[in-house]
Amino acid sequence: MSRSVLQPSQQKLAEKLTILHDRGVGMLTRLYNIKKQGQVWKACGDPKAKPSYLIDKNLESAVKFIVRKFPAVETRNNNQQLAQLQKEKSEILKNLALYYFTFVDVMEFKDHVCELLNTIDVCQVFFDITVNFDLTKNYLDLIITYTTLMILLSRIEERKAIIGLYNYAHEMTHGASDREYPRLGQMIVDYENPLKKMMEEFVPHSKALSDALISLQMVYPRRNLSADQWRNAQLLSLISAPSTMLNPAQSDTMPCEYLSLDTMEKWIIFGFILCHGILNSDATALTLWKLALQSSSCLALFRDEVFHIHKAAEDLFVNIRGYNKRINDIRECKEAAVSHAGSMHRERRKFLRSALKELATVLSDQPGLLGPKALFVFMALSFARDEIIWLLRHADNMPKKSADDFIDKHIAELIFYMEELRAHVRKYGPVMQRYYVQYLSGFDAVVLNELVQNLSVCPEDESIIMSSFVNTMTSLSVKQGNSFEDGEVFDFRGMRLDWFRLQAYTSVSKASLGIADHRELGKMMNTIIFHTKMVDSLVEMLVETSDLSIFCFYSRAFEKMFQQCLELPSQSRYSIAFPLLCTHFMSCTHELCPEERHHIGDRSLSLCNMFLDEMAKQARNLITDICTEQCTLSDQLLPKHCAKTISQAVNKKSKKQTGKKGEPEREKPGVESMRKNRLVVTNLDKLHTALSELCFSINYVPNMIVWEHTFTPREYLTSHLEIRFTKSIVGMTMYNQATQEIAKPSELLTSVRAYMTVLQSIENYVQIDITRVFNNVLLQQTQHLDSHGEPTITSLYTNWYLETLLRQVSNGHIAYFPAMKAFVNLPTENELTFNAEEYSDISEMRALSELLGPYGMKFLSESLMWHISSQVAELKKLVVENVEVLTQMRTSFDKPDQMAALFKRLSSVDSVLKRMTIIGVILSFRSLAQEALRDVLSYHIPFLVSSIEDFKDHIPRETDMKVAMNVYELSSAAGLPCEIDPALVVALSSQKSENISPEEEYKIACLLMVFVAVSIPTLASNVMSQYSPAIEGHCNNIHCLAKAINQIAAALFTIHKGSIEDRLKEFLALASSSLLKIGQETDKTTTRNRESVYLLLDMIVQESPFLTMDLLESCFPYVLLRNAYHAVYKQSVTSSA
Repeated sequence: MSRSVLQPSQQKLAEKLTILHDRGVGMLTRLYNIKKQGQVWKACGDPKAKPSYLIDKNLESAVKFIVRKFPAVETRNNNQQLAQLQKEKSEILKNLALYYFTFVDVMEFKDHVCELLNTIDVCQVFFDITVNFDLTKNYLDLIITYTTLMILLSRIEERKAIIGLYNYAHEMTHGASDREYPRLGQMIVDYENPLKKMMEEFVPHSKALSDALISLQMVYPRRNLSADQWRNAQLLSLISAPSTMLNPAQSDTMPCEYLSLDTMEKWIIFGFILCHGILNSDATALTLWKLALQSSSCLALFRDEVFHIHKAAEDLFVNIRGYNKRINDIRECKEAAVSHAGSMHRERRKFLRSALKELATVLSDQPGLLGPKALFVFMALSFARDEIIWLLRHADNMPKKSADDFIDKHIAELIFYMEELRAHVRKYGPVMQRYYVQYLSGFDAVVLNELVQNLSVCPEDESIIMSSFVNTMTSLSVKQGNSFEDGEVFDFRGMRLDWFRLQAYTSVSKASLGIADHRELGKMMNTIIFHTKMVDSLVEMLVETSDLSIFCFYSRAFEKMFQQCLELPSQSRYSIAFPLLCTHFMSCTHELCPEERHHIGDRSLSLCNMFLDEMAKQARNLITDICTEQCTLSDQLLPKHCAKTISQAVNKKSKKQTGKKGEPEREKPGVESMRKNRLVVTNLDKLHTALSELCFSINYVPNMIVWEHTFTPREYLTSHLEIRFTKSIVGMTMYNQATQEIAKPSELLTSVRAYMTVLQSIENYVQIDITRVFNNVLLQQTQHLDSHGEPTITSLYTNWYLETLLRQVSNGHIAYFPAMKAFVNLPTENELTFNAEEYSDISEMRALSELLGPYGMKFLSESLMWHISSQVAELKKLVVENVEVLTQMRTSFDKPDQMAALFKRLSSVDSVLKRMTIIGVILSFRSLAQEALRDVLSYHIPFLVSSIEDFKDHIPRETDMKVAMNVYELSSAAGLPCEIDPALVVALSSQKSENISPEEEYKIACLLMVFVAVSIPTLASNVMSQYSPAIEGHCNNIHCLAKAINQIAAALFTIHKGSIEDRLKEFLALASSSLLKIGQETDKTTTRNRESVYLLLDMIVQESPFLTMDLLESCFPYVLLRNAYHAVYKQSVTSSA
């Protein structure tokens, strides 16, 4: 080479090393994806995913022929075998171009690397990792990238098929082979055994390479120490020497301190394989080589592609004469690696867990220490990252017999502390920047200036660069970076590249200023470069020292570690580390392979989502278990459980001996809280401990960004709690459709309150809005169906009360007792499975109102009204059947004989009374529900309820009915009783028939009242119509007629715009006339319960807001009512006696 070629400034070594290494990583990414794509083709069951020409049985022979003859294919002589590929040639060219030209790019990359390595040899470059760090590191990185690339290329099984097929298609299409094909084909053949070929290739480069590797003798052994040695040296401890806590962490080899151990081992193992001759002549090289071989069984080639070092090295050396000693060394090292490496690394991880915990705790308390002790942080991150990657790689590639050393159930803790340190660096970055800006300008600039001044020789180019360093640092000031958070105020990338260039200029032989003679300058500049990175490259430093994106390619191991973490209660608090790791994944992508970004991004999103979902599920299950325990405890406090205690107390007083002697005494509620020993741990204690640990993890970060998607861990828990709370509420109703059993509302309310108390306590662990959960869930339970279309407690209780309780009332098994304001079972042959009173008394109805709320009670009312409207529709049909008779009776009520004759012509009299009674029962139940709702709302919102009540009570009489109905609707929603029931009006108004005119409808409504009025006397003949003063009603529920008549009349005549008062007066006249008539009857059967039926008139008037006692007196003498009351009370005393 001429003299001009040797000018280092013209060779641009720094730039070429930087660009070629980056391009090499890009090529690795592309080859890795081609290799994985080939595995997918093999494993994939979907034919669409595979190129047809690689799997088509008809083309298989052609492809095999091409591979067998590779790299030479004589297309002319083998037309028959290759003819079938003719049809596919355009498809082959189109689909294989990307793969083919990737291989071409690899060949060009190889050419450029070989050219650069030759230039470096010619320039006789000096390498020492402790002096010219960037030059040495980039040189070694390039060699390892090149080696890895060629090994990975040889592992692509389809490489010959892809290249051969593409070239054949090209020749068929263009009439000639692709111009790159001959060289490419030869390269593929040459590198069948890549390391063997490269060992020959690197003979001329062995001097430079071995010098670079031997410079690791001070760095690698110091990094590859045992945990005990770290512990004795109190490595990474800030508090071991309190007096020096504020002193900046210094080292002569700053960048070597956080250099990846994994990277150094790859340099040493691959490097000494390529220049193996040095192992026989240099004891230092052999020591380094053996130390590296003892530390690992396999190395990471790229991502999850591994290289089994001992077997490969042995296979390479076995054919070299005189290498028996080296082979024995390899075997000894393999034994040492298998037996001791696992335990050594396990102890290291154990030490790092405690060291990182201490470091993170101190820095969270005193973030100012991040300035002077930044080196410790990046060392800690690098050490931990190396150990985690080592474990991940070996756990997947080790024999099963030694598996124990490769299962670390505490790995989550180490990852968590790494994430905590990363978070500190990101959060307090401005603190570090401010510290190092002052450091660079106030100290580094001064020291560097002195070193430059003391240089005996300093050529012009080097002098200019040095001066620019000093000037750049001297001109720095804190004011320049008022907004450190922007991160763009300072940019030292140019300065760092200039230092790299300067290393190249001063490392060549015969350089005027040789860096080998000025080691102090190199070490000082390495320190300065580290300080500049603390100002403008903190994020890049975090990626360099703690990137764990490799987990993306070990999905199965990643998920297994997560499951182990959740299963171990002491580790669950660190489970958030796993979703946080998903934020690393995108850093492993490369611009030369943009197509994998979506694949890796999707994987990071799906894993993050899965982890957060599993964490939330685990927390939800713990909360559910606690709720179940608390519901059991609150159930013990229900009034029904004290009956036995009361019974025992009464028996004790009366000195009665009941029960068996040996019967154990029932534990009283609260016993579980009495602790005799602090060491006793209950199940509830364990659940609370596990929950607090897991909630710490869920609450650790408010949100995290993964591939431009924001995840909020707390929202996962909130949504799971909502779903579980909904299912639990419905489940606690214990509704059984087959047996029609359901929980009492009061018991359900107790359980729901216990559940809510537990959920409210979750706010002590996690910053979530539990009130929002309650509002979402409980409001949905007030509707017919929830947001998922599932039945709610509103629909379950509505169905039960309508289909079970009220149906049994109409069947005569249950009666409404006004005195008790409850429905009560009647003694019958077939005993009911439930006690109606336990579901319909005041306390139960209030509990129901609490659970369903105004919306749910409104739905209950609407369902009741639907049943009433169906009964009214049937009544109208009966009226239509008897319309002529009723019309005559309406005008003949003062003619007893005619009335008697007409009455005999009436049909379905009993049916009318029965249906009206059913309506009355439903309305009585509704009045109970409304009263309970009013009581509940008066307790919760007294001011609002009193305002509505005041509003209702002061409607002027002349108000338009539409306006009045709006007020009534508001009042009814608050549980207040109204003169006209708005729900009933709405239900009945929806019944209007299209074929019948409004006048006809009005007439039917009037005649319905006539029908009921003239039918009442027939009740006197019924045995069950006897009035009971104790219950203030009749056992056959005819006392409910009073409510039915008033409410139906009010609703019907509001709809038909008739006078409610006039129609009720007419009803009273007809009813009293008919009842007076039975007073003259002599038949005892007909008049059996005459007095009890008389009382109905009084009840109707008492119930009605439209009728008065004066009006009744004018139709029906009060003396008859008084005598009737006297008679029924006398009869009840006689019967009870």
